[in-house]
Amino acid sequence: MPRFDLVILGAGPGGYVCAIRAAQLGKSVAIIEKRATLGGTCLNVGCIPSKALLESSEVFEQTMNHTGDHGVVVGNVGLDLEALLTRKDRIVGELTGGVAALMKKNKVTVFAGTGRLTAADKVIVDGAHGTTELEGAHVCLAMGSASIDLPFLPVDGDRVVSSTEALSFDAVPKHLVVIGAGAVGLELGSVWRRLGSKVTVIEMLPTITPFADKQMAKTLERALSEQGLEIRLTTQVTAAKVLKSKVKLTVESEKNGKETIDCDRVLVAVGRRPVTTGAGLEEAAIAVDETGRVTVNDHLQTNHPTVYAIGDIVRGPMLAHKAEDEGVAVAEHIAGMPGHVNYDVIPNVVYTDPELAMVGRTEAELKEAGTPFSAGRFMFRANGRAKSLGNETGMVKILAHKETDEILGVHMVGPRVSELIAEAAVAMEMRASAEDLARTCHAHPTLAEVVKEAALAVDKRALHS
Repeated sequence: MPRFDLVILGAGPGGYVCAIRAAQLGKSVAIIEKRATLGGTCLNVGCIPSKALLESSEVFEQTMNHTGDHGVVVGNVGLDLEALLTRKDRIVGELTGGVAALMKKNKVTVFAGTGRLTAADKVIVDGAHGTTELEGAHVCLAMGSASIDLPFLPVDGDRVVSSTEALSFDAVPKHLVVIGAGAVGLELGSVWRRLGSKVTVIEMLPTITPFADKQMAKTLERALSEQGLEIRLTTQVTAAKVLKSKVKLTVESEKNGKETIDCDRVLVAVGRRPVTTGAGLEEAAIAVDETGRVTVNDHLQTNHPTVYAIGDIVRGPMLAHKAEDEGVAVAEHIAGMPGHVNYDVIPNVVYTDPELAMVGRTEAELKEAGTPFSAGRFMFRANGRAKSLGNETGMVKILAHKETDEILGVHMVGPRVSELIAEAAVAMEMRASAEDLARTCHAHPTLAEVVKEAALAVDKRALHS
């Protein structure tokens, strides 16, 4: 029976990063993956392909509607959907192939198949060519998550789809209904709206992106509505009938009562669930909570100290970068180092146009906790770089402790804020004050100047408002 210092179940961002870090620290590592390619949901059918589609669809949208603002005159503009999807698949292939190369470079042994625990230190790999039993001094569970289905509207991969199928439609839908106004629904809804679909977003809650600061969510909702997305809040889908060429949805809201919506495709984007079934958790007596997530301590250890769990199957946001940090923490803890994840400083991004990005606490959370704070805001429309880009929608808001000035939360809606949020995360990791950001020289003209101005605004001394 092959024995390793660490056996990892799942080669998504958390699992493969854990493998690399453990190998760097001199550990023998095996990683098990059921997909044909490594990288998990993120690289194969999640973060990466969706961002490729967002970029391509934005190029199409800009060419169709906005080049004239720059004095660029184009002729007839057409859409080659096959080429667009081929580009997306090429990017995915390059990155998943890169992960395979990293496993080889770091001497990580890859097993193709599904892994399941038979004991705290034993794992069976069920593969195409039979079963293999592995022994691990330590085991890390990193199986990831899957889309949640609606009981009355099962995904059939054709008329009713999950995010996976919505990445590869063979034709632009005439009318796409998106159920759920979180990041996945809004991003993929934006892709197909730009490419020519009528898009209706249905959300049962009174706000889109319910995890976000309310002011930012409202700003993003207004911008997306102006772009043509029909967003229906406090609305529920209560019934559905899937026909050969369309879907008939029954929706209900307090404002409009009961209605019927006909569409040709439905994207169900109501969230994700941890994937733990079939992993042998019961056989190995691994504890899970009431939501189905694996219970872990501050070092990501389960109730068996040599068995760890990370990523979407444990508490916290289901984000690839959170899983990566946890993977590093596990590898370092196994090696006797103080592995640690600061859950108060994990950025969250929605890659629409404008983008939404946030890190730390919202105003509502600070008010509920009774934490005294000051807020500084600055709008992108007053920024020279944003004007040059032709993208002035949105703002940056910084929340700082009223007494200590420590930054407690940063919230952004605007152009390229997925990149700007890193500055805020670094500042918060260093426990910087708003004054620290305000006193830091920012290059001109840049979008990052909006962050500095928002920091100045905490003390009511913004220079350009």
